[in-house]
Amino acid sequence: MRRSLITENFLLFCMTLLVTSCIQHPSHEDEVKNGEGEKIARQYCNSCHVFPQPELLIKSSWKDYVLPRMGYMLGIYETSNERKALIESGKGGALVENRNIFPETPKIEKSDWERIKQYYLENAPLQIENQREREIETGLPIFETKIPDFKLSPPGTTLVKILKEGGYVIGDAHTKKIYQFSADGKLEKMANVKEGAVNLIERDNDLLITVMGSFSPTDNPSGFLMKLPLSPTERPKKIIDHLQRPVHAIDTDLNNDGIMDLVICEYAKWTGGLYWWKGMPNGSFERHPLLEQAGSIKSEIIDFNRDGLLDVIVLFGQGNEGISVFINQGNDTFKENKLIGFPPTYGSSYFELIDFDQDGDKDILYTCGDNADYKPQLKAYHGIYLFENKGDFKLEQKFFFQLNGAYKVALKDFDQDGDLDLAAISFFPDFENQQEESFIYAENSGNFQFAEKSFSEVKSGRWMVMDTGDIDQDGDLDIILGSLAFEVIPKGNYVDTWVKNGIPFIILENKLKSVQ
Repeated sequence: MRRSLITENFLLFCMTLLVTSCIQHPSHEDEVKNGEGEKIARQYCNSCHVFPQPELLIKSSWKDYVLPRMGYMLGIYETSNERKALIESGKGGALVENRNIFPETPKIEKSDWERIKQYYLENAPLQIENQREREIETGLPIFETKIPDFKLSPPGTTLVKILKEGGYVIGDAHTKKIYQFSADGKLEKMANVKEGAVNLIERDNDLLITVMGSFSPTDNPSGFLMKLPLSPTERPKKIIDHLQRPVHAIDTDLNNDGIMDLVICEYAKWTGGLYWWKGMPNGSFERHPLLEQAGSIKSEIIDFNRDGLLDVIVLFGQGNEGISVFINQGNDTFKENKLIGFPPTYGSSYFELIDFDQDGDKDILYTCGDNADYKPQLKAYHGIYLFENKGDFKLEQKFFFQLNGAYKVALKDFDQDGDLDLAAISFFPDFENQQEESFIYAENSGNFQFAEKSFSEVKSGRWMVMDTGDIDQDGDLDIILGSLAFEVIPKGNYVDTWVKNGIPFIILENKLKSVQ
């Protein structure tokens, strides 16, 4: 029988408490200092994001990575050159300076900062017990694994998109191209797009491609949105330039003037923001900030409060994590309403709207699992969450599916039996003990109980992106996974294997219709 991480930690805590109670008790002075440290930490941390409890990370992560970064935001540096090293040169650095991300002088008394550090270092665990091993069955009964003849080494897939009429597109960061394939896997077209094609909007006459400009973290405004015409007689062109590492875009008529607008997430590194771009009669766009904050990941457009106006729902990571809805005020302005916040240790990675209970309003499917800001550690709170929309801007957690390093999820009826199954990827799985969790297909056996499965070739890539749709137009849902070779901390030849394989993507073809 497997115990949860929470149970194991609680038992460990109880045993530790029993032993230490026989040795010594903390003094009243220590308790007062610790209470002061928590009070000060809450005061400063809550001004920027959800307060993170010390037990969310191990002590070494707080000491070596997180506390120094917290200090930078408060103007605390070990040396005079440390601040300078944080700020890149050029336009990106100028944007960081303009927003005063790293204050030149301390914004906190030295004694208060020492109490904050003491609070976290004295209360964080030295280590977290190994998490339970998943029961993952190898084999996907309704899917056939298809490994393409097309190879890229190293694989740098940042985009996979199944097209409405069948076939699919991938984007590769290393070759700086996008590739379009037919339903049977034949390469049909390719185009140069520079580094980091991450998002594709399929329209009647063209494709809109969001390009980061740099896969590596930066504040430099080198990203853009480009239009790729479907007609061979038209040339591609940038329609919006000088974006800060954009990762998502969506087109819609936000202000109901008959002209298409855009909402773009500029993730950046320290700055960035969420912006809507008002479409103008001459074909240009006018930029309007919704929230100038780093880490906007993805947005969706919906009339959330049912007043006849389209609103913007967005997921933020990178520190001040959470999901907000920007309510359309009807005069080209929007008002933020934060639906839910997460501690900055969560590593928010994806969300989508889904009416899982068929009550007519949209619920929220969410993943957290980004683990790249410090030495990765397994976290019991990483995984997949479903939040039920209770109305009046209130969400209630419906279920949680733990998955180390979760990056994206689809909750759909893949086997067409009337309930929702789960397909998910992890970019930071438990490499040392259970790399199979880098892709999970979990068939719903009722009441959100899932039987977990993966496929034998799952270790042949590192799955960063995923899409679902009907590639072969046979009436069922297929899955495409995109691989990006990237360093990992555990010892092993992971990256060498991915580079040698040169597999940029894998198709999981749903054979449900062909076997019926």
